[in-house]
Amino acid sequence: MRTAFLQGNEACAYGALAAGCRFFAGYPITPSTTIAETMARELPKVGGVFIQMEDEIASLAAVLGASVGGLKAMTATSGPGFSLMQEHIGYAVMAEIPCVIVDVQRLGPSTGQPTSPSQGDVMQARWGTHGDHPIIALSPTSVRECFDLTVTAFNLSEKYRTPVILLMDAVVGHMREKVSLPAPEELEVIDRARPNVPPEWYFPYEETASDVPPMANFGDGFRYHITGLMHDRAGFPTQRLDEINAWLTRIFRKIDAHVDDIAITEAINVEHARTLVIAYGCTARAAKEAVYMCRRHRVGLLILKTLWPFPKDQVLVAAHEAQRVVVPEMNMGQIALEVERLVGRSKVRRVRRADGEMITPQEIRAAIEYKE
Repeated sequence: MRTAFLQGNEACAYGALAAGCRFFAGYPITPSTTIAETMARELPKVGGVFIQMEDEIASLAAVLGASVGGLKAMTATSGPGFSLMQEHIGYAVMAEIPCVIVDVQRLGPSTGQPTSPSQGDVMQARWGTHGDHPIIALSPTSVRECFDLTVTAFNLSEKYRTPVILLMDAVVGHMREKVSLPAPEELEVIDRARPNVPPEWYFPYEETASDVPPMANFGDGFRYHITGLMHDRAGFPTQRLDEINAWLTRIFRKIDAHVDDIAITEAINVEHARTLVIAYGCTARAAKEAVYMCRRHRVGLLILKTLWPFPKDQVLVAAHEAQRVVVPEMNMGQIALEVERLVGRSKVRRVRRADGEMITPQEIRAAIEYKE
């Protein structure tokens, strides 16, 4: 166990190293740059490679290449760079290439205010790349969780052979807290499944019992095709509907069938709560204080650590007896849309800010105590 006074961004970098990340390609952008700086300093110490690329498009392309070559790989960016990465995120989904993309959210649209926090990329994380596809996105609320959820992001990426987005925000990324980081032997670290057949028998997109085909490294004697086109089990482009539908069904099933493994939430006093607050990221910290301020009332708090796939079962259970659900978030209402879909729009009260300032506990308390 190591105790340190760390930024959230630094904890994220150390979590990546602990998970086995050995390649980072990125382009400096506020407020994520300290992730790149930490990786540039620490990766060479463990035999890893750091490359500063010419832009965010090239950054994720290099990450995908490194992953195909057998390395656990990551990049980090913020809103404008995240927008540029969307085409390659879709490519990673199509080719089933594991990688981790960190988005430390800042105020937008466009350049916005680079030093102001936001939670405005939630829907972009889910639907930013075109086409129908599943995605995993996690959201830490503390410096320690920046470490823990980065490890989890790599584990889920490797386990399900998919890109995973770590959706941080500028507040969590830049604040410092005293944290105790676990020793390497205390961590569960998952590596991708490897082929157990000869190269001539290997199919990189074959149907398997787990729905996750083993992944061979380029350069290890397994020759296969990678494309962004719809492909058959060998990776070659196809227009056969039986092959297209089988692939599409499988990539959704490998996520949807394991939501219980992927969805992470923290429930506080949700049993018999008359009012339920649902929050994530830095806003969950303000929500926790607001719930404490309203402790005389029957108020519960559900903190979402997994945003996608949306943890609908946990939300439905927590909101079962609630007459009101309060959803504070630093955007104009993105996760609130999902909550409204589940519990009904009439029960949901939004607390919204998209001006670069944090939502305060007092604003959340006002919504909790609001009389219709």
